[in-house]
Amino acid sequence: MDGFLLVDKAGGMTSHDVVAKARKRLDTKKVGHAGTLDPMATGVLVLGVGIATRLLSYITDGKKAYEAKVFLGKATHTDDKEGDITFTAEKYALIDISEQQIKDSLLTFVGKIKQRPSSVSAIKIDGKTAHARVRAGESIEIPERDVVIDEIKVNSITQLSDGIEVEISVTCSAGTYIRAIARDLGELLKVGGHLTQLRRNLVSPFTLEQCKSIEEADLIPISDVIEKIFPIRKLELAQSREISFGRVIEQNIDDRIYAAVDHQDKFLALLENKLQGSQVVAAPILVNGSGQ
Repeated sequence: MDGFLLVDKAGGMTSHDVVAKARKRLDTKKVGHAGTLDPMATGVLVLGVGIATRLLSYITDGKKAYEAKVFLGKATHTDDKEGDITFTAEKYALIDISEQQIKDSLLTFVGKIKQRPSSVSAIKIDGKTAHARVRAGESIEIPERDVVIDEIKVNSITQLSDGIEVEISVTCSAGTYIRAIARDLGELLKVGGHLTQLRRNLVSPFTLEQCKSIEEADLIPISDVIEKIFPIRKLELAQSREISFGRVIEQNIDDRIYAAVDHQDKFLALLENKLQGSQVVAAPILVNGSGQ
């Protein structure tokens, strides 16, 4: 049982809750996920089953896209609506903010930037997640990290009685925190900000349209999607036999990692160029022993 489940995660569930449901449904412990979603967040969650769990890291590193709602006027300790309020802006401060100021401020986050992840995140510090440390009463500061935000599109700006709601679409690199964008926008405008809604619609190459609930998602064979994740190298019978035994073959045409498939387009292995003695060869870094 090897392949992917493309899940539209419901709100109120952790990513681990979804994995647990998949394990029970498929009667296997070998299930993992690519890219954690907070309990309040919904949308694309890619699960790997069997040997596909070892391909998840390549998916996690891919581009992401989100639809989000940001509330300006209050900051919280979690940078989202589930946290305790730590700051409330005066009404006059909110009245003075124009729609153009909001749009211009968001533009400053586009490109390669330094972003400080939320202190309540899944990032591990000395083996323990940041959110667990915060909930235990610790005060922590996570260092800034490089992220790339390709686009922030403002879909609507709505004046509310106690704040401003900004709906945005974000396309970004792995490791980007949308909660941090909400927080930083509020700080830049000096009124506080936090995330109130988040829906992920892309974990490249998988889109929301391909996803179903955890109860309805079908197991997709690796061979059906591998070409969307890696460049493909089709092997001859003799090469396929060598790879099945974990042996090396002639080098790939470049230094990218290739997915090796047989004459029937069945996934066999991941191949990477390596120096063996004085010769460059393609060596398997993952072999599909399931005979898929």
